[in-house]
Amino acid sequence: MPLVSITVRKPKSAAFKATVLDGVHHALVAVGVPATDQFQRVFELDAADFRYGADYPDLHTPRNEDFVLIEILWSVGRSVKVKKKLLTELVTKLRDAGMEPENVMVVFKEVGWENWSFAGGRLLHT
Repeated sequence: MPLVSITVRKPKSAAFKATVLDGVHHALVAVGVPATDQFQRVFELDAADFRYGADYPDLHTPRNEDFVLIEILWSVGRSVKVKKKLLTELVTKLRDAGMEPENVMVVFKEVGWENWSFAGGRLLHT
């Protein structure tokens, strides 16, 4: 069950946020996550509360106010091959929607099954 969080600078339209969230969901489904497995949230911050380097590291074009930090929290064990496929799918989807891929940073965070309680206080697979 991936938990997807995106952080953006205010103000962003509902369409902008939907484009990013839909792109991430599309990429997750492309790597085998069930389509019904969707848990997403948006953090929309003032510029003073969301600071980032415009050029670091080794960007082809500087980041601008449309920079998006995407965090994907999911279970331990996904291979680098799966992560690379997800990134390819995501970048393609966002580029096709008119977004600049250099404005997108993705962080994968992994957690063991024993650290998730999806509902009702139950621990799955433990």
